[in-house]
Amino acid sequence: MTGLVLEGGAEFGGLMALPDREALTLAGGYDIPVVIIPTAAAPDRNHERAGHNGRQWFEALGARKVQVAPLIDQTSANEEHVVEMLRAARLIYLLGGFTHYLAQTLIGSLAWQAALEAHADGAVLVGSSAGAMVLAQHYFDPGSSKVYAGLGLLPRACVLPHHNTFGKTWATRLSELLPGDVLVGLDERTGIINPPGEDLWHVTGQGTATLYYQGKPAVYQAGASFKLV
Repeated sequence: MTGLVLEGGAEFGGLMALPDREALTLAGGYDIPVVIIPTAAAPDRNHERAGHNGRQWFEALGARKVQVAPLIDQTSANEEHVVEMLRAARLIYLLGGFTHYLAQTLIGSLAWQAALEAHADGAVLVGSSAGAMVLAQHYFDPGSSKVYAGLGLLPRACVLPHHNTFGKTWATRLSELLPGDVLVGLDERTGIINPPGEDLWHVTGQGTATLYYQGKPAVYQAGASFKLV
């Protein structure tokens, strides 16, 4: 699936304006419905603040229709008003936080099915940190140090956010655990964008993207493009 944006974390500031503005443009402009999913911040009761920060950020970028979905657990992930909100969205943004909680809340839910329907109809999906991790076929859960099946939008891939700080320390172990996957290391405040109809990913923001193929890294600077094979 195309129309995806993956971000390395430390969102809502600085050069993250570049990928987020491009995401808005790809989604149809500044008048399209933007929906923020704060689920990953719910376990430590940070979802309201995180969602508020996300709404303020996108409004500061010029977005005029930004909502925070009240999606914080498996019950709310199956409520009709949440489902309808996501089905009508043109840009859906998954915040960072607790990776495993986010994945297990969304997998098999009506809300995620609605998000996929919106995406198939042209909506752009954006994931930052944990939000980016769960979109891949596999994700690493730092809490349990285990690998799990993700939402599967990036086949044979596993995302390592915060790569310039701690994410890179996972690379050696995950290369052994997932020898058939490409590991996608994303620096903080850095995004990679796969526009609709393209097979290329474009790097933007303040840092780099590092792809690990069978443990061997390839680094892509901002402005570079690559195929995720």
